[in-house]
Amino acid sequence: METNEPTPLYSMATRILICCIVLLMGFFSMKMLANLKKPPAEVQNVEKPLRVIAKKMVPENVAITITGYGELNPKEEVIISPEVSGRVTYVHPNLDAGEIVNESDILIQIDDRNYKAAVKELEALVEQGENNINRLKTQNVIDIKRMKTARRNMELSKAEFLRVKKLFKTNKVGTQSQVDGNEKNFNSATDHYLLLKQAVDMFPFKIKEAAHALAANKARLEVAQANLERCQIRAPFDGRLKLVQIEKGQFINKGQHVMTLANDKQLEIHVPIDSRDVQKWLRFKPSTTEKSELAWFDDVLPVTCRIRWTEALDKDFWKGQLNRVVMFNEKTRTITVAIEVDAEKAVNKNADTLPLVEGMFCLVEIPGKQLENVYTLPRWAVSYENTIYMAKNNRLKTSSVTVEKIEPEIAIISSGIVPNDDVIITRLTDPMENSLLDIQFK
Repeated sequence: METNEPTPLYSMATRILICCIVLLMGFFSMKMLANLKKPPAEVQNVEKPLRVIAKKMVPENVAITITGYGELNPKEEVIISPEVSGRVTYVHPNLDAGEIVNESDILIQIDDRNYKAAVKELEALVEQGENNINRLKTQNVIDIKRMKTARRNMELSKAEFLRVKKLFKTNKVGTQSQVDGNEKNFNSATDHYLLLKQAVDMFPFKIKEAAHALAANKARLEVAQANLERCQIRAPFDGRLKLVQIEKGQFINKGQHVMTLANDKQLEIHVPIDSRDVQKWLRFKPSTTEKSELAWFDDVLPVTCRIRWTEALDKDFWKGQLNRVVMFNEKTRTITVAIEVDAEKAVNKNADTLPLVEGMFCLVEIPGKQLENVYTLPRWAVSYENTIYMAKNNRLKTSSVTVEKIEPEIAIISSGIVPNDDVIITRLTDPMENSLLDIQFK
């Protein structure tokens, strides 16, 4: 049986033809689909502006504020120590740290029996010395009278002796024994007179010695009386007991630190300030003759300062007064100034606000000199390189300025800006120079 099989050449041609037809159909299909798609619309390349806030600059006069930190302390603080030794027999009922005592209150009483006895003994010695001086003065008066009598007796004895002697030698009247007896009487009267004269001459020295002894005893009596008074330790002023180290019945020694009393009626803050800020901004009074002769700072102008407690900066502030320059620290190159705060100003009337008390760490704002025709900007508007961003013809420009003073919230510019310049105050991070701006003025 015969079969008709296609030849290999015919089969190859058929396959090639089919492939070509498929390829042509795919090409025309793609072409048709491509013609159905619309080309995208062309977009114009438009520059997008940078939206910023600008401030038109106007020169102004600005009062500089010098800021610093310091701790509040009482201006007057006394360490109380006994001036005599002894056992404590009484203590103030409120003798505890933090309690308030009034001026002249007896804080402690020391056993004073020995000191009273010493006063009585010296009072007796003083009285004895006074009596001794009076006795010497009275005796001096009597001895002066006796000396006059003794002198007269001496003169009479001398005259009698000379008369008897002359009679015996000239007229041979009398005997030698009579002459010798009269001479003996004359010598005795002379010796008595000289002894009384010596006693009278010595009385001023004896009285002076007695007076010195009396003065010494009086001085010792004053010391004893002072020691008796020192047995009571009284408060020197109205104040707060800051430290108490004593109990009733305790024996205390002279000079022992027993308590510390602080006067909170006037407080003080010592604020160290950079010496360059002091030189440029702090205001001093004109030099006086007395001050100019001393190598020290002139008196500062007593301006009113603002004081804020660092734990409540958003609360109310207190007022103090700049008082004086305290010291210059050569290591830190700072000058420490003192700010005084009265107790009335330290107490805030608001019930929810604490008063200023010792130990609080405070921020102090001191008004300084005034700068004229300067410009103020927010602190963030000036870079660390002292440059600002300005708007000129709606384009961003970078400009260098001279920063006169940096304060917590603002920067004060003295040059690099002219009136009516538009300065950008928006926070920008590395903006492109000459960028187009969309400006809103503040």
